Amino acid sequence: MPETEIDTLIRLFSRLPGFGVRSARRAVLHLIKKKETQLLPLSAAIQNVIDNICVCSVCGNLDSGDPCHICRDQRRDEGVLCIVQDVADLWAIERSAAFKGRYHVLGGLLSAIEGTGPEELRLPALEKRVREHNISELILALPATVDGQTTGHYIAERFKNLPVRISSLAQGIPIGGELDYLDDGTIQTALKARK
Repeated sequence: MPETEIDTLIRLFSRLPGFGVRSARRAVLHLIKKKETQLLPLSAAIQNVIDNICVCSVCGNLDSGDPCHICRDQRRDEGVLCIVQDVADLWAIERSAAFKGRYHVLGGLLSAIEGTGPEELRLPALEKRVREHNISELILALPATVDGQTTGHYIAERFKNLPVRISSLAQGIPIGGELDYLDDGTIQTALKARK
């Protein structure tokens, strides 16, 4: 039996993070029932993203302009770059409103298992930015995983002979975190990095 339009939509929704087939079915049914108020505006918004969103050639962010609104913002500190794995990490830091510098999205992490080497990441673009602009600090905002630590170490080694300070985000017990619910690695890191 050939796939119907609804089946196709359910299949596509089920590929999204957080969706399985059952939740995709519920979402599609809801959208169809609310065609005028939700499905049509969603369709228009998706088409707008398709037509207008691009990757920033400077930092790797997603935006409707190139360079993106962050790279164009003259109020930001051009000398401080926050290095992140992907755009979701950039958005998370932006939500905090605590960082007023610029970003550099690597597009992944170094991984021997997945065969991701330096040439697959935006490391040459980072090196060019550091060498051609007055960059005073690189903040490594990478995951506390083996691949994140490997990538951070690689970046630190690559720039150790340049006059740029390299720092990383603090790690350990989150505000409101209870020790009983934390994993051993988090507790060890918190003890080692205590103030």
